[in-house]
Amino acid sequence: MCTGACSKFIAIPLYVLALVSTICNIMLFFPDFDTQYASEDTENSPRITDEVKYMGGLIGGGIMVIIPAIHIHLTSAKNCCANRCGMFLSIGFAALGVLGGIYSLSVAALGLTNGPVCQYSSTLNPEPTWGRPFLNTSYLGEKEIWDWCTEPENVVEFNVGLFSTLMVAAALEVILCAFQMINGLFGCICGTCSDGE
Repeated sequence: MCTGACSKFIAIPLYVLALVSTICNIMLFFPDFDTQYASEDTENSPRITDEVKYMGGLIGGGIMVIIPAIHIHLTSAKNCCANRCGMFLSIGFAALGVLGGIYSLSVAALGLTNGPVCQYSSTLNPEPTWGRPFLNTSYLGEKEIWDWCTEPENVVEFNVGLFSTLMVAAALEVILCAFQMINGLFGCICGTCSDGE
């Protein structure tokens, strides 16, 4: 088995997934693709979903994955970390990527479960107010109540789409980084194809 080539195969998708996670997290700050809600957001009058501010996609799925991806990619390059020591270090970096992916996955799952912040009205509360109408409900299976949110327009679909994408990206990051931990262990014990061992 060529552990160096396997590292390259793992690193390249990690770059893409980290970019996707970062973009999704940034987009979540602008529901309805409008900057108004981010600028009006305050602690007493929230306009942005709390889980977006935890930066799961930017910090966890982005920064905490891109750094390991760079090192993992370097373990596939000849004369640059493509040795037993480099493979050993890639285990630690991959573990960091696993932690980042788990953080991003957890925050995205929480954001998806709790639903968005929006201006809403319902039969129980006919006066429009800002808040989280779907908190502690199973709103994902009841598409007819998504119309409760009147502003930002289509915010439920927006949040569901982006948080779902974040979850998928984070799950793939965790899997790839876990594979690299195993690959790094084999590379550390057996050597890489490019180190002549």
